[in-house]
Amino acid sequence: MSDGKKFKVLICDGMVSEGLAVFRTNESIEVLDQKGISREDLLKTIPDCEAVIVRSASTIDSEVIEAGKKLKVVARAGVGLDNVDIPAATKRGIVVMNTPTGNTTSAAEHTMALMLSMLRNVPQADATMRGGGWDRNKYTGREAFGKTLGVIGLGKIGRQVAQRAQGFEMKILGYDPFASKESAKKDGIDLV
Repeated sequence: MSDGKKFKVLICDGMVSEGLAVFRTNESIEVLDQKGISREDLLKTIPDCEAVIVRSASTIDSEVIEAGKKLKVVARAGVGLDNVDIPAATKRGIVVMNTPTGNTTSAAEHTMALMLSMLRNVPQADATMRGGGWDRNKYTGREAFGKTLGVIGLGKIGRQVAQRAQGFEMKILGYDPFASKESAKKDGIDLV
């Protein structure tokens, strides 16, 4: 800040170390890392902060916003903003932001991992092995190659799942009432 005081950023929920490092290496920012802060402590701490960063565990409602007398920014490290009272923040001129693509790749990769795990019977094989058994023929599973995958919702994550599934030469059927046939076709998806 121009008066020599540090810009206080309250972090209410867990963040990856790389994210914290961005703030900690900036000499004009004081980081208050309060992962798991109670509501009572949040209401006591927020009046001195210019920014607050949350994930999904903390709620920034009208009471918190009113208590944040210096608050300029509410940031959501994630997509959804259902835990932030946007009208109350807007009324006070507080900027509310999120990271809409922050977890897109991770979510798409996790979807593929779960799908492949089920195709190949990984959970069942793991449980059997942990119990001291093994039946190779029982857990061979199926290949993804050439199969048809249905994707419900063709937003950022759905389209990345489709893109990754195409690497397995899967046929992709997609459903999304807001997607056009042209955009789906461009991404190799047959809209149903």
